[in-house]
Amino acid sequence: MTLLALLLAVATQSAAPPPSAAPTPTTDAARVEQNDTCLSCHGEAGLEKTLPSGEVQSLVVSHETFAKSVHGDKLACTDCHTDITEVPHEARPFRTKREFSVAYYEACKRCHFANYSQTLDSAHAAAVARGDKTAPLCVDCHGSHDISLPSEPRTKISQTCSRCHAGVSQTYTASVHGSGIAEGNPDVPTCTDCHRSHDVAGPHKAGWKNRTPELCASCHADEQLMQKYGLSANVMSTYVSDFHGVTASLRAGSDDRNAAVVARCTDCHGVHDIVRVDAPNSRVLKANLVKTCAQCHEDASENFPDAWLSHYEPSLQRTPLVYLVTLGYKFLIPFMIGGLLLQVMLHLWRVVVNR
Repeated sequence: MTLLALLLAVATQSAAPPPSAAPTPTTDAARVEQNDTCLSCHGEAGLEKTLPSGEVQSLVVSHETFAKSVHGDKLACTDCHTDITEVPHEARPFRTKREFSVAYYEACKRCHFANYSQTLDSAHAAAVARGDKTAPLCVDCHGSHDISLPSEPRTKISQTCSRCHAGVSQTYTASVHGSGIAEGNPDVPTCTDCHRSHDVAGPHKAGWKNRTPELCASCHADEQLMQKYGLSANVMSTYVSDFHGVTASLRAGSDDRNAAVVARCTDCHGVHDIVRVDAPNSRVLKANLVKTCAQCHEDASENFPDAWLSHYEPSLQRTPLVYLVTLGYKFLIPFMIGGLLLQVMLHLWRVVVNR
C-alpha cells in the first residue's frame, strides 16, 4: 500500500484511535529481555542490507543510543515493529529506503495519534500526496531509535529543518532570529514557532500571508518580552492604525490569493532574512527605505517615505505637526457631530412647540 493510500485511509477514520491502538504495556523485565534479544543481533557493527535500488540500509541499533532515547526505558522493540513475531525473522521485502520508512510510518500513530492527525493537514503531507519522495515522514524529523526531545537543545529544530531547506536555513542563520538561536537565546523564534511543527504551514497555503501580522505580534506585542530587549511593543497597534494595517486587518480572515497587494510585516522587514532595524542592510533603514517602498509604489521618490511615521506614535517632540492635527481632530470631530445632533434636537423641539 502506498503512503498516499495510508494517509487517505487514516483521514476517513474516526477522530479518536481505537482503545487497542496503543501498545500493550510490558513489565520492565520482559521489555529488557525482549530488547536484549533483538539487540544481540542488531547491536553488531556492520549489520546492513543492500536493497534492490542499490541503497544500503543499516540495520544496526546501538544499545547506548537506544537507551538514551525517549523510548529507551518505555518501549520494547516489538511495540513499533509489530510485524516481527519470531526470532530469527524473515527478511523484509523492501526495494528502497523510502519503502522501509513508509512501512513503519504508522507505527507512531499508535501512541501519538493527535500529532499524527495534525500532520495530515501539513505542507509535508500535501507534498507526500503529490508524490514527492523527499517529503519528510516522522522518522525524518524525529529519528527512529535515537529519538530525543525535539527542543533540547533548541538549535536542533532549525538544524532538522535545514536537512531539506538548506537555502532557507542559511538565510535564517544570518538573521537576527537565527543568530539569537545560535547564541542560546530562548526568546527568539525558531522554525516551528512560525510554521508550527506537525501541522506545518507554509507561504503557499491560502491565507498564510494575510495572517503574518498576527504571527509577528505574538512576540512583538508582548510588552514584558519587548521591554527585555529595549524594543517597542506598540508595533502592532501602530501598524493596524495606519493605512496598510487597517487594510490588512480587514483581510486577515480571507483566503483570497488574488486580493490586492497590501504591505505586511514581512514585506518591509523580510521573512527569513530579518535583521536589526539599524543594520546597514536593513530594509527599513532610512537609506534603504525608498527601495523597500518601491516594491509596491514604483514611482516612489526620495522623500516618499517621509509620509510614513514608521511604528512611532505621533508626539509633540518627534512629529509636532501630525500630533497637533491629530489632537485637533479629536476635538473637532466630536464638536461637529455634537453640534449636528444639537441642531437636529432643537429643530425637533421647535416642530413640537409650534404644533
